[in-house]
Amino acid sequence: MADDSRDNESRPSPDALLERAEQETRGRLKIFLGAAPGVGKTYEMLMSGRARKADGIDVVIGIVETHGRKETEALVDGFEIVPRKRIDYRGQTIDEMDLDAIIARRPALVLVDELAHTNAAGSRHPKRYLDVQELLSQGIDVYSTLNIQHVESLNDVVAQITRIQVRETVPDSIIDRADDVEIIDITPSDLIKRLRDGKVYVPATARRAIENYFSPGNLTALRELALRRTAQRVDEQLLNHMQAHAIPGPWAAGDRLLVCLNQGRNGAGLVRYARRQADRLRAPWAVIHMETPQSAHLSERDKDRIAANMRLAETLGAETLVLPALHPSRELIAYANANNFTHIVVGKPSKPRWRHLWQGSVTHELIRNAGNISVHVISGLSKEDETANMVKTAPPVRPFKIKPYLESTLFVGLAIIVGIAIDQTLDVRNLALVFLMAVLAAAVRGGLGAGFYASLLGALSFNFFFLEPRYTLTVRDPESLVALIFYFGVALVASNLTATVQRQAEAARSRARATEDLYLFSKKLAGTGTLDDVLWATAYQIASMLKLRVVILLPENDTLAVKVGYPPDDTLVDADIAAAQWAWEHNRAAGRGADTLPGAKRLYIPLKTGRGAIGVIGLDSDKQGPLLTPEQQRLLNALADQASLAIERIQLVSDVDKANLAAEADRLRTALLTSISHDLKTPLAAILGSAGAMKEFGDELPAEARGELLSTVIDESERLSRFISNLLDMTRLGAGAMQPNYALHFPGDIIGTALARAAKITVDHEIAVTIPPDLPMIKVDPVLFEQVLFNLIDNAAKYSPEKTKIQISGWKDGGRIAISIKDEGPGIPDNDLERIFDSFYRVQKVDHVRAGTGLGLSICRGFVEAMSGTITAQNRLDRSGAIFTISMPAQISAPVMEEQE
Repeated sequence: MADDSRDNESRPSPDALLERAEQETRGRLKIFLGAAPGVGKTYEMLMSGRARKADGIDVVIGIVETHGRKETEALVDGFEIVPRKRIDYRGQTIDEMDLDAIIARRPALVLVDELAHTNAAGSRHPKRYLDVQELLSQGIDVYSTLNIQHVESLNDVVAQITRIQVRETVPDSIIDRADDVEIIDITPSDLIKRLRDGKVYVPATARRAIENYFSPGNLTALRELALRRTAQRVDEQLLNHMQAHAIPGPWAAGDRLLVCLNQGRNGAGLVRYARRQADRLRAPWAVIHMETPQSAHLSERDKDRIAANMRLAETLGAETLVLPALHPSRELIAYANANNFTHIVVGKPSKPRWRHLWQGSVTHELIRNAGNISVHVISGLSKEDETANMVKTAPPVRPFKIKPYLESTLFVGLAIIVGIAIDQTLDVRNLALVFLMAVLAAAVRGGLGAGFYASLLGALSFNFFFLEPRYTLTVRDPESLVALIFYFGVALVASNLTATVQRQAEAARSRARATEDLYLFSKKLAGTGTLDDVLWATAYQIASMLKLRVVILLPENDTLAVKVGYPPDDTLVDADIAAAQWAWEHNRAAGRGADTLPGAKRLYIPLKTGRGAIGVIGLDSDKQGPLLTPEQQRLLNALADQASLAIERIQLVSDVDKANLAAEADRLRTALLTSISHDLKTPLAAILGSAGAMKEFGDELPAEARGELLSTVIDESERLSRFISNLLDMTRLGAGAMQPNYALHFPGDIIGTALARAAKITVDHEIAVTIPPDLPMIKVDPVLFEQVLFNLIDNAAKYSPEKTKIQISGWKDGGRIAISIKDEGPGIPDNDLERIFDSFYRVQKVDHVRAGTGLGLSICRGFVEAMSGTITAQNRLDRSGAIFTISMPAQISAPVMEEQE
């Protein structure tokens, strides 16, 4: 066995070899990872590409975005660039990477910028990282760039830091499968300096970026995320390299702690010590329990202690696992070496010295054979470490069964018959082997008791029928006596080993069934999205697995209320209410079978997570005595832990939603006050000033001046009226009181009305309208739709320089009608293409603040969606400017005209 173990330790990991074989059949992927835009990812990718090209490698550019940076554009010169593919989308021509052309060209290396990019509709893959995966499958190496905010698992963390939700994400598996990840890192102060120097964005955009996204705090946090994610990938590559090359290790490139738990009373102290040590070292840690053949003989108290300490480790953030082992110390060291653990934490031996001499000591063997692994021997024994089971459990019921002993008698009887037949026909010297077969069969069928019974009965039968003098229990020949004694000893040992194997197999089957049930339960909980679904699934699972009646109580208005029962039952007497309340407040079991308030009808067990108790489970049955066996108690703990985490997840989502609503309400309140203070005060000041001037100097002013003052009063009054109308419209949308008055209309008629209404606003702009005369009718509320068009025209005129063109176009798009408004303004930052439809949100925050409340586009989206349409924003590709596109269902059939009386 020792030689086999050493051979296994020196053998490469099959999983690691399979991963390396897969890497050899596909192209290699290198990701240039940055904390934020502007750190130089594209620049570094092009520099690395130039170095590979200088080495004679066939390098082409699939797609690179220079963003107008001169240094980056200079590096592009000299590369072969695969022409981009032009895709028509909603009347616009969009350039995308031509995947087929690259595959047909088959370069050795292709440079692909912006891995998280979303491809235009009509492309083969919706995301660019899928294009990269296809290139890799064709054996083509790829260099690509990625910002940390686009990593899927970090999306929520980035949103919390920057308060911006990034919608373009890349799965973590892409980084995990990358052959190389190079971190492109510069300090926040250097990046901000680059922004101010205009090396990342144009000056106006750079100022906004520094004020919002690119603050020193945000950049520092994003930088740490990028460094940690890269370090995680490097650690995985190191472990894979060691396993693939059968390097015994550990390599102390980073600390990793492994805690070995047994049934000793110091387990909780070991777990807490390891957690403190892992925090000091900033290292990952795991807790392992080696399950030996002797584990089946542990007392229920010892099993409870191990289960409780494993739960404690999971609560404190450790990875936990249970491994079967014949030689715990040897296999623990092998696992630590294979997974690059540098520290092992074990408890101080508690056995008497004579037992160490007889059975050996795992701790001493670890110290002798650990090699480069540091072994921490901790006493950790204190009174509070003792697992206190506050619930009285019923002993496992093992009723006596006569059937196994009858079967054993039958097997021995068959052995007698076979032995007599052999003895009369063949000259077989050792007939005891026949009885050994009977003993083994009895042990397999009936367990240890039946095996011992068959051993004794077989020994007596063998003596009575086959040892001289026959048909007596006397043994005359010393040789026969020795044979009988050795037979009986061998029979006892064989029956014991057979029963042990059978018991372990039964325990393995039982664990497999429980594990499968727990897995299905966790899978069911993961798919639930509401608290009611989680509670019903939990009550049903516990009731069906433990054969008990279940109620679940959650806090409500400073008390506990029954939320679900299976079978349905929500009646609680006073004693039950007191027990449930006590269990919740003290985070300990109470009620039937517990040390506290045992007179209650039900047993109440708290549902708890790392944050404390979040609810209570009540259990009941018609049988007398304790409700649970120790094994059922441990199963209930596992089910309760999963349910607690699921309930906490639902509650956390609800808390986040409430916090977001509160923050949004506060933001809207602040924005409203700011807007009112500016957008009411400014026109009122102009009106008051003009009216006051006419009142005081009316007779002295020439007619032209009076006309200008009157025009000012009228214009500012109309502006004030628009502002109040917008507020009223937002109030209607927020209250859900928007009920469109539908009718069939030609889009051109409503566009004409909106342009006439906006004539004063667009007087300094050129208006170009392209509406086909055969465009189908749309079913809309004309007042609401005109307001939408007016707001969009107003927005285009407000943000476009004078003498520029505003284009209004309409076309049929399948079964829908699309209407777009294009302007020639500065456009919209990519990060704001969705946020501009938020209430009170305004993009432009520069020295010259344009008049407006930030409500117009929000009202547009509300009105359009109320009429079953959609509205989107994007930037023009042919020049600077924005495009707003409205899509409404088309009315294909001709309208039926009603006769008027």
